Amino acid sequence: MLFDSHCHLDDPLLLDSLPEVLAEAETAGVGGMLVPGVHPDGWPVIASLAAAHPRLIPAFGLHPMHAALWNDQLLATLRSYCRNGAAVGEIGLDYLIASPGRELQRAAFRAQLALACDLGLPVLIHCRKAFADLLAIIGEVAGSKVKGVMHAFSGSPETARACLRTGLYISLAGPVTFSNAVKPAQVAASVPLDRLLLETDAPDLTPEPHRGLANRPAFLPFITDKVASIRGITAGELARATSANARRLFELPPSLIP
Repeated sequence: MLFDSHCHLDDPLLLDSLPEVLAEAETAGVGGMLVPGVHPDGWPVIASLAAAHPRLIPAFGLHPMHAALWNDQLLATLRSYCRNGAAVGEIGLDYLIASPGRELQRAAFRAQLALACDLGLPVLIHCRKAFADLLAIIGEVAGSKVKGVMHAFSGSPETARACLRTGLYISLAGPVTFSNAVKPAQVAASVPLDRLLLETDAPDLTPEPHRGLANRPAFLPFITDKVASIRGITAGELARATSANARRLFELPPSLIP
């Protein structure tokens, strides 16, 4: 069984047809899905989804695009939610956006990374054009205690190796299937199998051959097939390895993704 390590099932594009989305995922062999939070308004929705559907694993965090909301009260609320979550996320830095400013993003990331370390939880990290600052903050705040995953990794093989040295896993998403994908394919070939995860990032980053449609967890096999082909192994071998990695990182029950 596959595990989708990052899908936004609280997004209206998926939430409004959730029974169909979950049924399609099961048919496609996706045994579990991790649902990250990006905004405080979504945290209670994700908690409710996880309570109603045992295959959905909750995570809670503040995305860098919402970093201007960060304050001590929000930290207390997030801490409360995270006690019932498998990870803190989606958190990180995004220097492709002009607002919120970089200092606000860095402050929110530092605080949430410290929270994850305090609670002993992994982090789900979003990073665009900010790898140097992100890795520096991880070193300052977490040091050798960090555990987590670089979600929908978009960097080079060299940057991937730097992330791996900190203890992080690398997760690949739909861009690895694109015909013009160069760096994603190089990363797919080079990351150690025991440090690799797969995700859809649904409803975004839809893989080939479904680009143009809203992404969904049922499309994860297209990513699996592509990465397996790049690595020269079977899709089944890749599924078993990445599912085992997800169980280990997020401390999931074996029954979720046997």
